[in-house]
Amino acid sequence: MERKGSVPAESGVLYIVPTPVGNLEDMTFRAVNVLRSADLILAEDTRTSSVLLKHYDIHGRLESHHKFNEHKTVSIVRDRILSGMNVALISDAGTPGISDPGFLLVRTCVEEGIEVQTLPGATAFVPALVSSGFPCDRFCFEGFLPVKKGRQTRLKELAEEPRTMIFYESPYRLVKTLDQFAEYFGPDRRCSVAREISKLHEEHRRGTLEEVAAWYREHEPKGEIVVIVGGKPDSRHSQKDMDGSSEFAREDN
Repeated sequence: MERKGSVPAESGVLYIVPTPVGNLEDMTFRAVNVLRSADLILAEDTRTSSVLLKHYDIHGRLESHHKFNEHKTVSIVRDRILSGMNVALISDAGTPGISDPGFLLVRTCVEEGIEVQTLPGATAFVPALVSSGFPCDRFCFEGFLPVKKGRQTRLKELAEEPRTMIFYESPYRLVKTLDQFAEYFGPDRRCSVAREISKLHEEHRRGTLEEVAAWYREHEPKGEIVVIVGGKPDSRHSQKDMDGSSEFAREDN
């Protein structure tokens, strides 16, 4: 990577390292090696990351880097990398920057001409999307919707979205969100709720928005959740054509 003229030749590298979203064995060999060799590991929650690091016998220097302190620490981290330190950034689970802290640090390093290497690896929405049965060739990743301000406006816009849509949601708000989707997208729009991806109690609940909302009203959801919703069907095609199947499985535990 070509560096800016002001960047010292001995400048270090920022590594973006994905970590498992569930099963600790989903860690890649390269990710383990990078974390073992890094001069500094930045973690969203050092307590959570310590479990993973201990599992892989990684004993590097560990500091916190999360959404509440990243604006204050980003310049400090930048200067450390410029001085020659190799820094690895991890989040509690998945790939940093995807609904997790990381964007600000990456942007700062890119603007400074610092080399940024992002390792391929785990992120929750990819297995949830592929397992949903919806088209994967074109999709719209929304992450967490606004909780209050701007939420209704966004839902109105997404009601016209033709691509498969992907959302992250808290188990405490899941039923309310599914009910809102049914209100704005129509109760018969198909969806798939993936819960606890790659963990012991992984579950995929599929059906219409109305059906899946009713299920979770009776069965309190727990854990990490990804909601996949089919895009608005073309007027020339049925919902069956859009989701690619005449029979949508209701459950896969």
